[in-house]
This record gives sequence, C-alpha cells and structure tokens, in this order.
Amino acid sequence: MFWAVQGMAAELTTGMLLTNSIKDSNANISMLLVSNKSSFHKKAVGRLTFICEEGENAKELINSTIKNVTSKAWFKAKGYDETGDLVSEFDFEWSCKKRKNG
Repeated sequence: MFWAVQGMAAELTTGMLLTNSIKDSNANISMLLVSNKSSFHKKAVGRLTFICEEGENAKELINSTIKNVTSKAWFKAKGYDETGDLVSEFDFEWSCKKRKNG
C-alpha cells in the first residue's frame, strides 16, 4: 500500500481526536497540522487499521489552547495489518488556536 494512503489514514486518526475534543469543549478553536514524521516497519498489504490512543493528550491540548490562545502537541498513530503486525507509525504535530470570537 502506497505510503501516502497510510499517511492520510493516520492523520485522520489523530485529527478526529482533536476534532472531538474541540466539539466537546464548545470552544471556537481552529487546528492545523504543522509537522509530521513517519517510519515503516513492514510492507503494507490488505486492510490496515490505524490507532491513536492519545485522547487525554487531545483534551489537554484543547484545555491549554482555551487558557493560552495557542498550543501545540504531538500525536502518534500506529498502523496494523490484518494479522496484527505493526506496519507503520506516524507522528503528527498539531497546532490549535482559539479564535477571537470564541
């Protein structure tokens, strides 16, 4: 599987945690991906599942943004194949900014 497809799935996995945390906060916050890095451990074949287990980190980032106007944090997503083997890892640095009317 092409690396860009894996990257999009991994980005979505981390971004949804932030999106949900922003929604739960009822604050008017924008988010922007500012940096990323990746590593590949095995050829990706078949269906992959990406997991990001940093929900608490997302909540902390949003709470920090509400208090400080802007904040950044790194989130890791791991991709596993159908046999459960780790195929790839992606790290994304997200920046959040509280909007003036929020």
